[in-house]
Amino acid sequence: MSEYFLLPLAALPFPQIDPVIFQIGPFAVHWYGIGYIVGILFAWWYAKRLVSNRHLWAHDTPPMKPTDLDDFVIWAAVGVVAGGRLGYVLFYDLPRYLANPLDILALWQGGMSFHGGMLGTILAMVLFARSRGINAWSMLDTIAATAPVGLGLVRVANFINSELWGRPTDMPWGVVFPNGGPLPRHPSQLYEAALEGLVLFLVLRLLTHRRLRLKTPRFIGGAFICGYGLSRIFAEFFREPDAHIGYLAGGWLTMGMVLSLPMVLAGLWAMTTAREPAEARREP
Repeated sequence: MSEYFLLPLAALPFPQIDPVIFQIGPFAVHWYGIGYIVGILFAWWYAKRLVSNRHLWAHDTPPMKPTDLDDFVIWAAVGVVAGGRLGYVLFYDLPRYLANPLDILALWQGGMSFHGGMLGTILAMVLFARSRGINAWSMLDTIAATAPVGLGLVRVANFINSELWGRPTDMPWGVVFPNGGPLPRHPSQLYEAALEGLVLFLVLRLLTHRRLRLKTPRFIGGAFICGYGLSRIFAEFFREPDAHIGYLAGGWLTMGMVLSLPMVLAGLWAMTTAREPAEARREP
């Protein structure tokens, strides 16, 4: 009982927001699902605006048409959902799903991995780009510039669902989660929503519209991958690791950090090796 007396007076109660927006019979609409849908629709709209702005691209020539993105949105949705689910199965809870393989299809039970969703989306982009004769790096740049908004929305939905909460804290903004025990915890989902969502989107917006980095294929994609990896590694210091995995080493190393470090390295490689197309560097 002594831990109750250690609670900071300024700890915040968890806001009672129903994870289900509305339900009609067996059909329920969750904030988590809405986060994915709105994120994909925003990415579709914003990507079409990017490729409609000729000034942003090398030689003032966008690498694709807005109508190409109309067709790609289905590919992206399949890549995000299939990759995210398989990534969670493989990276976070493989023994459980080997014992109960039908649970892999039970998406309503939760369990999605960003790293898996990213790999699924990249595969969808490469296959789609090859089928349309589009530069795959420019395809990656276009989609990467749109992705942070969806990431931020899904992290807010994680908070509403009272899942993926943070480690215990004595900071005044600690939140007592209904399924997180009596101690206040870091609202790490909101930290991630701010870093992976708002901050990363603004950084990429600066790079695309002020620095005109869409003119150098793979730079924006690299900035997104590196930026997400750094944001995730930072947030993992405040996030409680999955109970069935725990810390991998030293009482601080988590699976999220291990999966994010290669992203940082790959993103740095992409940015440092990105070059303008040869024709754009010719002297008049």
